[in-house]
Amino acid sequence: MTEKILAVLAHFIIATISASGYGGVALLMGIESACVPLPSEIIMPFAGYLVHLGQLKLFWVATAGAIGCNLGSAVAYWIGAYGGRPMVERFGRYVLLGKHDLDRTTHFFNRFGGITVFVARLLPVVRTFIALPAGIARMPQLRFHIYTFLGSWPWCFVLAYVGAKLGQGWDSDPRFKAIFHRFHTAVVLVLLISFVWFVWSHWRRSRNEPETA
Repeated sequence: MTEKILAVLAHFIIATISASGYGGVALLMGIESACVPLPSEIIMPFAGYLVHLGQLKLFWVATAGAIGCNLGSAVAYWIGAYGGRPMVERFGRYVLLGKHDLDRTTHFFNRFGGITVFVARLLPVVRTFIALPAGIARMPQLRFHIYTFLGSWPWCFVLAYVGAKLGQGWDSDPRFKAIFHRFHTAVVLVLLISFVWFVWSHWRRSRNEPETA
């Protein structure tokens, strides 16, 4: 089932970039950065394949991808900034979130927001969703977009470079997919452990609060 979904996504991505070039790269990376799990690990290598064919330039492919990341992140940022906090304050208790978590998120991004956004843009899965908490925390927008671009550009460049080097065999060569599959698995495992810890710690705190009231 997963392979079929990936095949459909790959077909959509290939058709979009083939028809729109740099604009298609920016559009697809914008979608990915707006909290939609459209894998950049397919988007950018195929753009790199077109670099191999001489239809696109590597520098501009990476730049278009990074610009797209900024545009998509702006959407997710504003959703978090204007809808995230009220929604969490109203419905957060149903998913173990509260004002304490909002305050802690805001404090964290005020102190470490720049490096957090930069590193997150270099990680699969995490990079897709980082703009939302940054918006909820109202991280300064200029700083947010600077670090988004700085983190996204090398990510886009490396993926496109790999696609260009693999050339016509990039889709059939198992090395690329194997490496990123392991990378994704490791990241997903870390996220799963973090989620379990989050649920457990918040559940324990919610049980203790009435006793200390």
